[in-house]
Amino acid sequence: MERLKARIRDIPDFPQPGVVFKDITPLMRDPAALRLAVHQLLHPFLGEQITAVAGMEARGFVFGALVAWELGVGFVPLRKPGKLPYEVHSVSYDLEYGSNTLEAHTDALTGEDRVLLIDDLLATGGTAAASCELVERLGAEVAGCAFVVELDFLGGRQRLRDYRIHSLVHY
Repeated sequence: MERLKARIRDIPDFPQPGVVFKDITPLMRDPAALRLAVHQLLHPFLGEQITAVAGMEARGFVFGALVAWELGVGFVPLRKPGKLPYEVHSVSYDLEYGSNTLEAHTDALTGEDRVLLIDDLLATGGTAAASCELVERLGAEVAGCAFVVELDFLGGRQRLRDYRIHSLVHY
């Protein structure tokens, strides 16, 4: 995973003073690194009978859609409020520096779905925990959660202790 880590840059004081943002855009720009990340995100879940991939707005869309493509399953976007045109379920949650809400169409998943959640970063676990709750409200089962980056010092994995977690790069 050092190859991936080498493509992630630190941006100090973004989005606010004291935060060191892990910028994955150089990784996404590098075709070999992007392919490696996608394959490593899905690898532990091969043979798990995944029926859908859900990705959190916004960078989870990039990785989630690519993982869904590789698995041959559909992709479900988990969006910020007001972005989806149909009836939605919503879950609100706290971030490291604020709060937010995620929404999904009420018919996006069913009780027969096993969903792999994908995002770029696991920090405090608020977004991922809300995503798991949202998937379960739709009647589906969370098969696991996969992240490109995990900030171990923020303890997000603890909030997800009931789920299978896979992260590629740890800080």
